Amino acid sequence: MAALNGEWNWLSVRTTGADSLQAVKSGTVNKTAPIDALVLMSFGGPEAPEEVVPFLKNVTAGRGIPEERLEEVGEHYYGFGGKSPINDQNKALLQALREELDRREIETPIIWGNRNWEPYLTDELRAEAQSGRTRFLSIDTSAYSSYSSCRQYREDFAKTIGALSAEGMTVTIDKIRQFYNHPGYAEACALLLREGLADFTKQVGALDAEKHRILFVTHSIPNVMQDASAVETNGYRAQHEELMTHLLNGLPASEALPAELVCCSRSGSPEVPWLEPDVNDRMTELAAVGVSGVILVPIGFISDHMEVAFDLDTEAKETAAELGFAFTRVATVGTHPLFVSGLVDLVEERIAQLRGDETTAPTIPGSTALVPGSGACSIECCRGRIERTTEPNWPA
Repeated sequence: MAALNGEWNWLSVRTTGADSLQAVKSGTVNKTAPIDALVLMSFGGPEAPEEVVPFLKNVTAGRGIPEERLEEVGEHYYGFGGKSPINDQNKALLQALREELDRREIETPIIWGNRNWEPYLTDELRAEAQSGRTRFLSIDTSAYSSYSSCRQYREDFAKTIGALSAEGMTVTIDKIRQFYNHPGYAEACALLLREGLADFTKQVGALDAEKHRILFVTHSIPNVMQDASAVETNGYRAQHEELMTHLLNGLPASEALPAELVCCSRSGSPEVPWLEPDVNDRMTELAAVGVSGVILVPIGFISDHMEVAFDLDTEAKETAAELGFAFTRVATVGTHPLFVSGLVDLVEERIAQLRGDETTAPTIPGSTALVPGSGACSIECCRGRIERTTEPNWPA
């Protein structure tokens, strides 16, 4: 894969383990041994209006949020017919991953499991275990380190392992590393940014550093969650800023604009501090100092799910219109071929580590791969408010 900005940083990794393994099943070599199946792990979302509130109850379980408030939040979904776009996007990503695996002649099954709605992870892995596949590698649909974007999935894995153990089935679940700094994700983001800048330039005629801004957007999280993410890694905010800097450095001088990181999708009590600024608030502030157009770059999201479809394509776009802004929202990586290929590269990287083979862990220049031994996904990484069992727990 060609670099957009200098040479990729190649980190040589060796993990302890058995010699390289090969398993022969039905006369074919299992190229992913010791892994039996891959899992695309996601958040989940409703498929119909009657599923919206039950879905939100799953999402907010244990938080004591009244049903009236869930109905209010549900209006976001009702405005889209009660169906979250995330499910169709996951189906498309699942198909794209299958095609890339087939291109590499990797026959290992890949399934889809969710945290908060059908298809539930536990149900999907139960069916696989009953078919004899018990060792799983997860591809999580989030690029960054935090409780919500990584550790909570590890809690889900532990919960599934425990539930199936109680039914007499032993399964193991590992995962690929968080991929915000992997070349596949970064290069896809870079190409999409250039496309977005081209679209914006058509609107305004010429880019103007006095009048135009690039706003990189991510999901806000509570400050305490941000702090926890920085205990064993460089942290949620810093990871976004690192990718942001890399993307800006790759732009030609003619496309260089002032840029910053903003947030969307804040929830919870207003008394609890979350990462700021909010994208709508920041646009209003920028209008007061003469800015007249923005390019929103949703590097915190891999697809156009509800936070993008509502918070950016609806609310932020409306704010921009009220302010008289030129407005472009850059595409998410979705099923971009570079992103999909990068995910399969990460699968092969983690399998090599599990085998004890020497492998490489590529990153954008100057970055550190969040591999086992880096502190990422260790027992102390991204701890939540309540202590729960996690799997896997990589060495720090």
